[in-house]
Amino acid sequence: MSGLVLGILLVLAVGLAVAALRARDLLSAALILGGYGLVLSLVWAAMGAVDVAFTEAMVGAGAFTVFLLAALLRTSATRTQPRPRARRGALVVTLLLGAALLWGSRDLPAFGDPASPAARHVSPRYLERGLAETGASNIVTAVLGDYRSYDTLIETVVILTAALGCWLLMPRGRE
Repeated sequence: MSGLVLGILLVLAVGLAVAALRARDLLSAALILGGYGLVLSLVWAAMGAVDVAFTEAMVGAGAFTVFLLAALLRTSATRTQPRPRARRGALVVTLLLGAALLWGSRDLPAFGDPASPAARHVSPRYLERGLAETGASNIVTAVLGDYRSYDTLIETVVILTAALGCWLLMPRGRE
């Protein structure tokens, strides 16, 4: 995918995030966040992270939206305002976490760096021998289905476990 398409998707993702924050009602915010998850899955696919794109589509655009809508249907129309102290604490925690993530990302290789460890050691082997070793017709399928099958399976189990946990926590009947 071209850089222009990726740029448009990123601008759309930021626009949806801002729209969700500015939404006047929770139903609109929940639906906008579902669209945000869908756009993010397209961004991940454009960047070549197909397994992350599948997970984002399933969790971010699918399950998250369904659970958020289910929670909205089970809550009352009255709204409690958070205490100012709690809001300041949440802001401090968010800023500290953001700073820690930015600090930790300094050691990551540059995006698309051909000298990164994955590009020097793993990728050439997958591209050279992947189709012959796995018998798959597509190298992405070979990587996800054969080389990273346990990783993909465990990601699926984690998502299923999270969905099951949310389902078990939801009340069964109306009060």
